[in-house]
Amino acid sequence: MPEHLKESQPAMQRYKTWNFAGIVGLVLAAISAAVSAQNRAPWPSERFNPAPQQNTAGNFDYYALVLSWSPTYCTTNSDADDQQCNRGDGKRFSFVVHGLWPQYEKGYPELCRTARKPYVPQPLIDSMLDIMPSGGLIVHEYRNHGTCSGLPPESYFGLVRQLYRKIRIPEKYANPFESQMVSPGELISDFTRANPEFTPGMIAVACGGAGNRLKEIHICFSKDGRPRRCGGNEDQRRMCSSDRVFVPPVRSTAHDGQTTTPKQNYVPRPRLIEGPNGN
Repeated sequence: MPEHLKESQPAMQRYKTWNFAGIVGLVLAAISAAVSAQNRAPWPSERFNPAPQQNTAGNFDYYALVLSWSPTYCTTNSDADDQQCNRGDGKRFSFVVHGLWPQYEKGYPELCRTARKPYVPQPLIDSMLDIMPSGGLIVHEYRNHGTCSGLPPESYFGLVRQLYRKIRIPEKYANPFESQMVSPGELISDFTRANPEFTPGMIAVACGGAGNRLKEIHICFSKDGRPRRCGGNEDQRRMCSSDRVFVPPVRSTAHDGQTTTPKQNYVPRPRLIEGPNGN
């Protein structure tokens, strides 16, 4: 063998060794990346809905009746619906129905296909405005969530009203003229005292925005309308991790027939009411 080839042979062996080691390293790195991708913490959108692909009407685990705190919505949304937020009759809303959401134990279906176009007739919209005071919201909720119940609009909104009627709103949240500061636990306790058939694990509180305002509560029902424990979507730590929640006042000047709050002839200046023990 020529001398110059003998001299280059160790270098060639080193090259082959390095090349093999490099390939093995790349393979191991790819395997490690794949394992990390499987074990990584989910993105916030995945955490909120980790199973969005199962959009089959009627295929879900439970319902969440979502009640929105109207004063928060009306003061934080510049495009708020006049039917809800800018009425001329003095009526102001406290808790209103945001929607009835079919849920998986983790994640939720949405925009499910139905045998017919998801159309909500105007008379049905009008009949729901006392508890869902926005025609646009009613149409949106059926299209996005109601279709996944497997029910036609009339049956879906009939169930919405039926479940809403099962809930007794605690008096302090019926038509408060004063701002309040409460903890999520206190608010849940207020609801379980007013609704003894529910336990704390069946109700969750959502807050957010400036001052950790009360946004909504989720009340969970089985598919046949019985109170049940909420699933992973209602993780209280995710929905509202704050120890104190600001509850803006309603200050309605119109009488609400569902409460014992009398009609008022004036709107007093709001005061801040602290809950027991300063919460």
